[in-house]
Amino acid sequence: MTLRDELPEIDAVSDGVTAGIAVFDRRTGLFVQRHNADHRFRSASVVKLLIVLDYLWDRAPAYDVPAADRTRLEVMLRSSDDDAASYYWDELGGAAIVDRMVQRLGLTHTAGPPTTHPGFWGYVAITAADTVQIYRYILDRAPEPVRELVMGLLHQPTRLGTDGFDQYFGIASVFDPDFSIKQGWSGFLGSSGYRKDTAKPVDTPVDLVSDALHTTGTVGPSDRTIVAVFTLHPSGTQYEKAYAEVTRLTAALTVPGGVRTQGGGQ
Repeated sequence: MTLRDELPEIDAVSDGVTAGIAVFDRRTGLFVQRHNADHRFRSASVVKLLIVLDYLWDRAPAYDVPAADRTRLEVMLRSSDDDAASYYWDELGGAAIVDRMVQRLGLTHTAGPPTTHPGFWGYVAITAADTVQIYRYILDRAPEPVRELVMGLLHQPTRLGTDGFDQYFGIASVFDPDFSIKQGWSGFLGSSGYRKDTAKPVDTPVDLVSDALHTTGTVGPSDRTIVAVFTLHPSGTQYEKAYAEVTRLTAALTVPGGVRTQGGGQ
């Protein structure tokens, strides 16, 4: 497979920002761009993709979802609700969710939260490349009812998460009208998600100190291109500044099939 392994660092990623990027064109079956694609980040709410897939895994052939669960899954995916994620994390066995989905999807750099933080689903380690693999499963291999449920919700995000944070950064700011998103944010003042740790636990492969902001999803007709942009910002960065940085970085990417908003999100 031919890859363009690196994006121009000076033009694309600001000083002080750590980024992991993967852009995959489903029409050609090739990565368009990769940068630190196997670098591990704390997942924040991107792990909710694995939670919903694990929930649906053994519900074949009908994939019936009770009304209460449908309501929880809808708010978890459309509005990035943390309470819904915590409910399923407890119900489905915590880190065992991640272990199962790693094996099922063939993920190579995804792992559960550190043993010091077993209940912190937002501390799951994940990469841009593994996130592309997750979306490729949903779009190309998942049973049709699973694909329709998950992608249907990701294509209808609310502007604000249930914690009040504006989640239309990155993909949602740059592209219109054909996009889906599952965003992630962690550590910013006022966030309802897990607060960042003041020190990195010995056994964790990820940075739990820097502020994290991630944009993932699909762009273009028929979900042509999968985009995963993971970023870490210096501790104390204002959410608005990180929002603008992730949007600018996403706007600098080559994304086949994407129609840009006026101004291209910049």
